[in-house]
Amino acid sequence: MNEIAFRGTGPQGHRARMRARILVNGAETLADYEVLEMLLFFGIPRRDTKPLAKGLIQHFGSLFEVFRAQGKELHAFGLSDAAIRALRLPAIAAERLAGAEARVRPMLGNWAQLLAYVEIAILGAKPGQLRILYLDNRNRLLADEPIETDAITAPIFCRALSLHATALIGLELAETDMLKNAKRRARLAKQIEQEAQYLAITLHDVMIMGEGTPISLRQEGLL
Repeated sequence: MNEIAFRGTGPQGHRARMRARILVNGAETLADYEVLEMLLFFGIPRRDTKPLAKGLIQHFGSLFEVFRAQGKELHAFGLSDAAIRALRLPAIAAERLAGAEARVRPMLGNWAQLLAYVEIAILGAKPGQLRILYLDNRNRLLADEPIETDAITAPIFCRALSLHATALIGLELAETDMLKNAKRRARLAKQIEQEAQYLAITLHDVMIMGEGTPISLRQEGLL
């Protein structure tokens, strides 16, 4: 009688099932100890890493604290240099991702951050064209886009809703006199602010850029 080969139930079979689970259900379904367990796969090729993962989290208190642990502390648990290097990767990746997000979605939560952004943004701006900065609830930039017409505000709010924006900032590069441009924009700015409140969207300000100090409609009492 021919023997029937069954799939192994040791560490390799368990690892295959864990990988399949991520492919089917996503990594977010993993418990903290399972995330740690899978990271240890890279440094411990032929061993059940579940008990070690649970022991590390129990000792250090959380997955985050395991990642922060000193090398000598991890060596005390019997972890090799290769396993410790694997545990360093999430922190490095998180730092790189945070840096990338800051570049792609800069924070515009105060006047200094806004000025730093617009000094670069106006380099390609068209004089006299109003641009809208769409922000999320942490004042991170979601989009910076011109509006085609000054008379209709509906496209602004449609775009804000599609981006899930909760705040707006207007930006214009003045064609000539900045104060004159600011007064000209005041009426539209007030209209945007009034209509935005019905959608729980905040108009932070409208800025007029040009030669000299930028003009804030809010600070000038025009908004």
